[in-house]
Amino acid sequence: MTAKDAPTETPDLLRRFHEQVRLTEREYVPTHVVEYDGPVRRVYPPDPAEDGAMIDSPAGLGPDPAAVIERQVAFFTARGQRVEWKTYSYDEPADLPELLRAYGFVPEDEEALMLGPAERVARPVTIADRYAVRAISADPASAQAEWEQVEALDEAVFGQGGAAWSRVLRAEEEADRQHVRSVVAVDREEGVIVGHGVLRLVAGTDFAGLWGGKVHPEHRGQGLYRAMAAVRAQWALDAGHSICRVDALPTSRPILIRMGLSQVATTTPYVLAPPRE
Repeated sequence: MTAKDAPTETPDLLRRFHEQVRLTEREYVPTHVVEYDGPVRRVYPPDPAEDGAMIDSPAGLGPDPAAVIERQVAFFTARGQRVEWKTYSYDEPADLPELLRAYGFVPEDEEALMLGPAERVARPVTIADRYAVRAISADPASAQAEWEQVEALDEAVFGQGGAAWSRVLRAEEEADRQHVRSVVAVDREEGVIVGHGVLRLVAGTDFAGLWGGKVHPEHRGQGLYRAMAAVRAQWALDAGHSICRVDALPTSRPILIRMGLSQVATTTPYVLAPPRE
């Protein structure tokens, strides 16, 4: 089965995503290595100690999927590097999840691949005067303090070790400010960041990814998640990107549907974490 004939609510959006994003190298961090091993694309930081290594196989795995998977395990085990194989519900072979588990990959939470017009998401959201939604500071000293607050927010939302993801996003933003930009929700009364999200523009495509969106549990229900999404969608439109993409957990999916996005597939990361030297 291909992206075009996969059972989805909006097959044209999925087809465009598959062709413009998955079948190209446009979504990756400029400082990462991009290389191919047969049908597989490997993308990884040169330093094995860094997080962010990815594997994708948008065109399937050919006649011997097990051999292809075994080579990726050997490659990243030799590097001692954690890697995520990002799978989609329409990927081939159909038993890819079972094969990955057999070779030591561990599934993480399934997410909904949500796509839709940025103009819908960009509709203004009214929030209480207590809060402000804005870009992260351009001043280096202020930005450092704000990123430390973002890391603390990640720990509060995702638990111990949760800040690793925000560090990856920060590195991407600092390496490519033209295409990666952060938004924060600030509690004016307390003077602290209580929400964060990242816009990642995929150059040469219609797509803009809304990544890492989260709000502190004590500040949910105030419209902050929607307000941060709306700001990023407007940034995307201003840059000429007309479609928003979100990999959404169950808690975010209903909000995104109300904002005009549709679930077109699901995506599940499978993680291999070999010992580091």
